[in-house]
Amino acid sequence: MALHAWLLYLVAAFGLSLTPGPNSLLVLTHGALHGQRKTLFTVAGGALGFLLLIALSMLGIGALLQASAHALTVLKFAGGAYLVWLGIGLWRAPPVHLQAGAASVDRRGAALFRQGLLTALSNPKALLFYGAFLPQFIDPTRALLAQFVVMATIFVAVEIGVEYLLALLAHRIRPWLERADKRFNRICGGLFVTMGLALPMTR
Repeated sequence: MALHAWLLYLVAAFGLSLTPGPNSLLVLTHGALHGQRKTLFTVAGGALGFLLLIALSMLGIGALLQASAHALTVLKFAGGAYLVWLGIGLWRAPPVHLQAGAASVDRRGAALFRQGLLTALSNPKALLFYGAFLPQFIDPTRALLAQFVVMATIFVAVEIGVEYLLALLAHRIRPWLERADKRFNRICGGLFVTMGLALPMTR
């Protein structure tokens, strides 16, 4: 990849990572509820999900979804349903507590990792972005695998850095969130439900 193309791709990766979306909201929520260390599982799950989406785009699945309205509709409704389910869970979750051992429901690393992974995979807009954007940086005269490794590594590294900073920020304002009682959970849960309901309507 030429230097100017690499810089453009790097800027695009930062822009996508900084754009508010389901994964950034999930990381912010988990950072507040579980702390930045536990949220590393969420970040890792999301990074793996984005890595899989990039791989699918490289294999031409992004182009297939753009050409097939039926496949895109199924993916949109499945992703929207998962976000609604996740939002309802956040709405009903107990408020943030500072005491050690409080609100220990579903704090296992595997559960947080799974939520991060499924949230990333349930967003068809990300897959369509990769399917439309990444091919512009592919050189057909060079090995596809090497280009995939470079682009995937850059994006995943940027995504991990941005999401960890979100988790760190959320944990630092945790005392304020505790005073907010369940309002924080309900705001985040409501946002997830809103995104889930709006997702199938996107074009």
